[in-house]
Amino acid sequence: MGKGWIGKVLRVNLTAGTCAVEKLNEAWAREYLGGRGLASKYLCEEVDPGVDPLGPENKLIFAAGPLTGTYGAANGRYMAVTKSPLSGTIASSNSGGYFPSELRYAGYDLIIFEGKSPRPVYLQIHNQNVKLADASQLWGESTDRTEDLIREKFHGDAKVACIGPAGERGVLFANIMNDKHRAAGRSGVGAVMGSKNLKAVAVRGNGGVEVADPQGYRAAALDSYGLLRNNPVSGQGLPALGTAVLVNIINQSGALPTNNFQFDTFAGAEAISGEKLAETYLKRNKSCLGCVIGCGRVTRLSGAAYQGSGEGPEYESIWALGAACGVADLAAVTKANYLCNEYGMDTITAGATVACAMELFEKGLLSEAEVGMPLPFGDGAAMVKLIELTAKNEGFGQKLALGSYRLAELYGAPELSMSVKKLEFPAYDGRGLQGMALQYATSNRGACHVRGYLVSPEILGLPEKLDPQAVEGKASWTRIFQDFTAVVDSVGVCLFTTFAIGAPQVTRLLNAATGLTLDEEALLVVGDRIWNLERQFNLKAGVDPSQDTLPKRLLEEPIPDGPLQGATARLGEMLPEYYRLRGWSAEGVPTEAKLQSLGLS
Repeated sequence: MGKGWIGKVLRVNLTAGTCAVEKLNEAWAREYLGGRGLASKYLCEEVDPGVDPLGPENKLIFAAGPLTGTYGAANGRYMAVTKSPLSGTIASSNSGGYFPSELRYAGYDLIIFEGKSPRPVYLQIHNQNVKLADASQLWGESTDRTEDLIREKFHGDAKVACIGPAGERGVLFANIMNDKHRAAGRSGVGAVMGSKNLKAVAVRGNGGVEVADPQGYRAAALDSYGLLRNNPVSGQGLPALGTAVLVNIINQSGALPTNNFQFDTFAGAEAISGEKLAETYLKRNKSCLGCVIGCGRVTRLSGAAYQGSGEGPEYESIWALGAACGVADLAAVTKANYLCNEYGMDTITAGATVACAMELFEKGLLSEAEVGMPLPFGDGAAMVKLIELTAKNEGFGQKLALGSYRLAELYGAPELSMSVKKLEFPAYDGRGLQGMALQYATSNRGACHVRGYLVSPEILGLPEKLDPQAVEGKASWTRIFQDFTAVVDSVGVCLFTTFAIGAPQVTRLLNAATGLTLDEEALLVVGDRIWNLERQFNLKAGVDPSQDTLPKRLLEEPIPDGPLQGATARLGEMLPEYYRLRGWSAEGVPTEAKLQSLGLS
């Protein structure tokens, strides 16, 4: 195996209780790189797309990239890949911190979990020494407590990824937490981990990552550091206020979904903004391994109503638990964020599902008796209580634990779920940002902002400013962003670096690390291959092109307020062009010629 990759896969059969080391498929590594791409390839080769996501036949794959753990800028990411219990699509969720690099330092590129353990277990990895250990005493513990206990029992310097009670109890949007506050957050990967009776993965490694051209890699890494420091987003906005810098920006742009997308400006935005967080609960910034951005926020609550400490809330969490629910109480939002992290639950789907319940209540479809409390928009205390009930899968929380689509469907109003392919929207209204509307509709995991962050050109003006209401050219921009993001997720680099670095820099880093000789065009072909592989999985899983759409609210109900008043999502004007540029049929199915060109036929 060439440099950059370790060349080893750890296969863990939970049913049999065995751990075996295999050689990494070198041909696949060159075609899919690592991370999201390579894990998706293994999943597609080994798992029937029609499998029950929570059954033992589904597999869960942890995958680092060839740049993970190197000394480049923010090269410390991994992907958790499986079939989603929430959406039924292929699921790939990204996280940073220190755990991903430790996996590589221990000597592995991927871990494949298969089967189901007859009892709760966790995986111990100390370089080549690997075993499954009893986790019965850890079952039921919060994510942060789980990490502490594992380090006491196993190794004081271990890096840990684990699930909380939400994953154990089958919340469909449970996440996987690592390093206490980093999250592989979306698509329900934590529920899959819980279904396998796998509580945690603890890793201690004493090795390193060799690169093919150390001098060339160092030069490329230093250039990337400089670009990151001099960029207005990665060098100024994110270090100063974290991702919450976006609250006021998106609200002033008129695209901050409020009260379950019924409005697009929030009167309470300033009260839950990044500026307000810095004034009140912020203690210090925090970085992932090797990162010069430092977007993490260490915070503490010490008021009469809410107490606790942790990291965040991030922008998406502030929106989902705040504006989406009409809540302008930053303490309540921060507490709910802590609860989501401690129980191991996606903040976006959690908050969006509560927002959906609030609209069901507002419209008289949901009663106070059934919920156990009044549920008006703006009630922060009710929101916090429901977050905890959801995480415990108790009471009315049992319905919330299904996600907003299934919740709304139970009450005969699926149109009130603001989701695509059953995955809830993040914090940008596609009616206001046409590129994001197309990205949401076509994303392989549902309504997702980090599969193609068109917010960057449409709002932030990077790499160039686009008119957010224009539809011309958005199909091309969306395809390029999706393909490049697939590459970024596969090499092990943080997506936030792409505010400053693009395909030229990533190509240079990748070639120096691995010895590959790709050019920028070939790099994007890798992204195209990954995108089409995921599309094939979804089609075989029954997620057909009719689901490349948006909720009726976005397509037919104009934005009622703010600078973008009157706008709707003009998806129909962009989708045919997008399919054409992808090389797909008019119905949205990859053609045989397209698949052959990518080696996928």
